[in-house]
Amino acid sequence: MGEEQHLYRNKAGVMKTYRIPDLIAKKRDGKGLTHGEIQHFVEGVVNGHVQESQLGAMLMAIFLQGMGLDEATHLTRAMVTSGDVLTWPKEWKGLMVDKHSTGGVGDKVSLPLAPALAACGLKVPMISGRGLGHTGGTLDKLESIPGFQVSCSTQKMKDILADVGCCIVGQTSMLVPADRIMYATRDVTGTVESIPLISASIVSKKAAENLDSLVLDVKVGKAAGMKTEEMAQKLAKSMVSICNDLGIKTVALLTKMDNPIGKTVGNSLEVIECLECLHGNGPSDLMELIYKLGGQLLHSVGKATSPQEGYRHIEDTILNGSAMQKFCAMLKAQGVEESVANKLCTREIDLYSIFTPAKNVMEIRCQKEGYVQAIDGLELALVCKELGAGRTKAGESINHAVGLELKVQVGDAVKTGDVWIKVHHDEAVLSDNHVNQLQKALEVESRPIEAQALSRVIDVIG
Repeated sequence: MGEEQHLYRNKAGVMKTYRIPDLIAKKRDGKGLTHGEIQHFVEGVVNGHVQESQLGAMLMAIFLQGMGLDEATHLTRAMVTSGDVLTWPKEWKGLMVDKHSTGGVGDKVSLPLAPALAACGLKVPMISGRGLGHTGGTLDKLESIPGFQVSCSTQKMKDILADVGCCIVGQTSMLVPADRIMYATRDVTGTVESIPLISASIVSKKAAENLDSLVLDVKVGKAAGMKTEEMAQKLAKSMVSICNDLGIKTVALLTKMDNPIGKTVGNSLEVIECLECLHGNGPSDLMELIYKLGGQLLHSVGKATSPQEGYRHIEDTILNGSAMQKFCAMLKAQGVEESVANKLCTREIDLYSIFTPAKNVMEIRCQKEGYVQAIDGLELALVCKELGAGRTKAGESINHAVGLELKVQVGDAVKTGDVWIKVHHDEAVLSDNHVNQLQKALEVESRPIEAQALSRVIDVIG
């Protein structure tokens, strides 16, 4: 047997021989790969039999030729089984849920949503990531809370889920190792923007959580990965189909990602805004996403007769304080000192007595009168990243204190000289370039915006 030729036992128990170059050539020529071929290739990626150049070639072949839905499902399943799959107590069957967002600016929905779902009796084993590029990471936001631990063993996750009902943790090295290897290669071979590869990457990590139901928030717009509604629709339909094939009841919401979500961008500032949400004082666009995403999950698992009823159940947990109680319990379970957690979850506390503030705050004012038509989320995110809130490559340290605090949102009436944004920064002086970049991000015109146009939800798929 040659160096690149290996035996593989297919579903019928028959031993088959595969050569990696033959599989690459087959996909290069636009032919579909079988379950056995995909399984063999993914196993080779993890055990080192597939060379880095061969992985890059296969990823480019998939990028150029695409994959059928069956192929994408086979790829996802093979990636899931490349590592550990979480298991849960039998009595939790039907209660295991999660939410995934494709990434946006000011996207802090997970922090209030997870405890709200737990307050409704669901189990939420939320495995999240760090920020890279212009999008912020849920783990980075949570690590701005003194003492919060994102690393948890599987047993620790089970203990927290039993006691609290939700946890938000980082991915372990044994969960979907194939994705970690493949994503690193996609990042350097120009093959990131492939619907089947994106779908397999996202869904494999969620399937490894052994979920009963999942809601997807697929962002579309200039500050999203998917720039057009057509591409977002394709991605959403692909992921929903794969999830359903894997036995995970899934719904996707297409949501607008041109303007930042809520009124803050930056790690500790976004946590502070989430605490306001849990007290019932969050911005309307952020609360809409929390309620609608949560409502879909409650309906999916039979805890509500409709998404609208589920919406009201999630809203109730915010208004009656039970979601805040779950959030406080999650903080304590994940390493935050009891006194700190209690302070964070108390109304009218000086949160900067807990969070380290930025050294300087600069106000930027409106240059004309009218109605806010748009706030370019991408431009805001790029400034925020340059100030230290984000990272260019994995592993870089970030500044949790810096960020942007919006004093207006789309649709608001403004006057010349009104403060529209505060910049929390550690620079000696904020550069003219950054100020100009922020001013260009604000679009003000004389015409008002219809209320209906302010909803972030474009479509529901699934």
